[in-house]
Amino acid sequence: MKKNIKRIIGTLLITVVLGGLAACGNSKGSSGDKAKIRIGSKDFTENSIVGEIYALALENAGYKVERVPNIASSVIHTSLVNDEIDLYPEYTGTGLLAILKKDLITDPKEVYNTVKSEYEKQFNLEWLDYSSANDGQGLVIRTDVANKLGIKTISDLQAHASEIRFASQGEFDKREDGIPGLEKVYGKFNWKSSKVYDNGLKYEVLANNEADLAPASTTEGQLIKPEFTLLEDDKHVWPPYNLAPVIKKSVLDAHPDIADILNKVSASLDTKKITKLNAEVDVDKKEYEEVAKEYYDSIKE
Repeated sequence: MKKNIKRIIGTLLITVVLGGLAACGNSKGSSGDKAKIRIGSKDFTENSIVGEIYALALENAGYKVERVPNIASSVIHTSLVNDEIDLYPEYTGTGLLAILKKDLITDPKEVYNTVKSEYEKQFNLEWLDYSSANDGQGLVIRTDVANKLGIKTISDLQAHASEIRFASQGEFDKREDGIPGLEKVYGKFNWKSSKVYDNGLKYEVLANNEADLAPASTTEGQLIKPEFTLLEDDKHVWPPYNLAPVIKKSVLDAHPDIADILNKVSASLDTKKITKLNAEVDVDKKEYEEVAKEYYDSIKE
């Protein structure tokens, strides 16, 4: 009887151990499924869309994805370093100036090479290929005013500043990458008038003919409308803010195919396409998940 009991206990122990080993072996999926990847995104339209496109691309390749949306821009880098997420869409100019605190560089490739090298050294993070999509600083002008005065570039704007009503955002007049930076390169901007407006109201202010010009980001959805024109920074005052995935090196080392999957997404994006995607959410009021899926379906193989 005792031998039988021992035999039963031994069998149970073997079963438990084997079951435990099987469970450990299935942490990446019971039939060879790939690992779960945690994708973060910042708390604004464009980053939400791009983060969702990354998620769809990885899911299409067999990965499980945990979405971690609406992370404040000020803490998302820390979230990655602290192993709260595995990757997220970042901007080269943000990495250069906000994270690394480097001096201004305006050449896109040099900015990318700098952040790629320093992120690996300092944080053990990898920048994948960057997209030509550039969400940088810009100036938007009413198209009718631009056509009337022949303004296409910021140099043209400077020459006609005395005829322009500027819709300022307050801090833009003082920031180094605002009016002070522009005036160092282009010369003084002696506006016809300058009033401070809330950033969220700038397109309404321009459309209502209360002002002619305002600071803008270069991929804002409202720029899709023909009544607004984005001026060319012809003397390259502003750094590039090209989109790229930033990923933990340990995750990329374990799953190197992620680079190819997301690099294909980046290669498909440009400033015009990102602006259109933003417009579908911010102007047409679609859900960002719907917009991202429609776009990914249009590019996936």
